[in-house]
Amino acid sequence: MTAFNLRSLRMMCVCALSCWSLTTMVNGQEKARELFNGKDLTGWKGRTDLWSVQDGAITGRTTAEKPLKSNTFLVWEGEVGDFELDLDYRITAGNSGIQYRSKLINAEEFVVGGYQADIDASLTYAGINYEEKGRGILAKRGKRATITDGADNKGKPAISDEEFAKDEDLKKVVKLEDWNHYRVVAKGNKLSHYINGTLMSETIDNQPSKAAAKGILALQIHVGPPMVVQFKNIQLKQ
Repeated sequence: MTAFNLRSLRMMCVCALSCWSLTTMVNGQEKARELFNGKDLTGWKGRTDLWSVQDGAITGRTTAEKPLKSNTFLVWEGEVGDFELDLDYRITAGNSGIQYRSKLINAEEFVVGGYQADIDASLTYAGINYEEKGRGILAKRGKRATITDGADNKGKPAISDEEFAKDEDLKKVVKLEDWNHYRVVAKGNKLSHYINGTLMSETIDNQPSKAAAKGILALQIHVGPPMVVQFKNIQLKQ
């Protein structure tokens, strides 16, 4: 074989390996999965007296006649670690949220604890990071919060806030009693919440004893006044 042909063969092998590596990398990443089929609650578990599918959307509804005694959740039958979640939501009155990397605390009542991308009709909490059954508010709207162990090292967190946007400006991004787009991105200890394409809050969880690397995904109905919350176009990429 001539030197020219040998060089050509080597180049062809390098190109082939590069193409194979690129294909493997692309195919190795999970494409976005639809978690809701638009028809029923297949793949989800929760209280059937509270959750249903209406107008092509997962719908959680409470009434004055049957007030809740505790927050309850619709739980997806899967687990998330590092992921990107996109969905559309609409809420009328009350409070809700998207749980992720969470734990099922009470299987009979579907009580969940863990990170929550908050939703509420009053726009007091929409977009914040709240740890249900845990450390409470981790990152307020417009804040990038770094969580570390407190000085007493007994589990109480120390939170250092960096403001990246004004709360009043971020409120204007969220539409009242209309459909909004929520995006949650969790990569390692960095947790980012976006509504309608705008970053609402960001959490850097550097508290090893409390931070969660993986867990369940769930949707919330909150105690309080009668409320309706709806979710659709739920897409997960891990």
